[in-house]
Amino acid sequence: MDFYEEDIYKLLLALLLGGAIGAEREYRSKSAGLRTMIMICVGSTLFTLVSHRLSPDHDRIAANIVNGIGFLGAGIIFREDSRVKGLTTAATVWAVSAIGMAIGGGFFDIALVGFGLIIGSLLMLSRLSVRISQFRQTREYRITTPFKNKTLNYYDKLFEECGLTAQRGPQLRLGSQIIGRWKVEGPEKAHEKCIKKLLNDPDVKEFEF
Repeated sequence: MDFYEEDIYKLLLALLLGGAIGAEREYRSKSAGLRTMIMICVGSTLFTLVSHRLSPDHDRIAANIVNGIGFLGAGIIFREDSRVKGLTTAATVWAVSAIGMAIGGGFFDIALVGFGLIIGSLLMLSRLSVRISQFRQTREYRITTPFKNKTLNYYDKLFEECGLTAQRGPQLRLGSQIIGRWKVEGPEKAHEKCIKKLLNDPDVKEFEF
């Protein structure tokens, strides 16, 4: 069996780069953290190295790596209430596997540039993402209040007065109470203004947002 010292260096580089991205995910308490990213990057590198030795059909094996990572990424994505979470981490898993494949193929320049762009995006663009979200946010409001004529219309107008766009969802009446749901879009400040009014509304028995 031939031993290639370069392969060891490739695996160590995959460990280093995958670990750096994993540390950032671990710091933010994401589901795929340090160990997961290391395993993905080193595993992708290892698969690529083995494919060069076992088969001349590298494209097919590379495609299988991508498919396998796709299943792993899908397991990270989950739905919480009305929001989908884990998309960034799932995309990071996919990108880290690409870094591992580039390292395994000996394309160190591509791997390092890709690593720089990925870690830079995770570290620097998170604040920009927060700033952008302040201009327009989508939230689900659930209000429980005593049933009166035009009760829900009152809250429709309240959202509008606060500078929000509201779309009424399913409604439920329980005895003398009614539960209304709205999908509401608008700036963060407008949401905060509306929330303050709802919290000070004596007719609101329960309020979820």
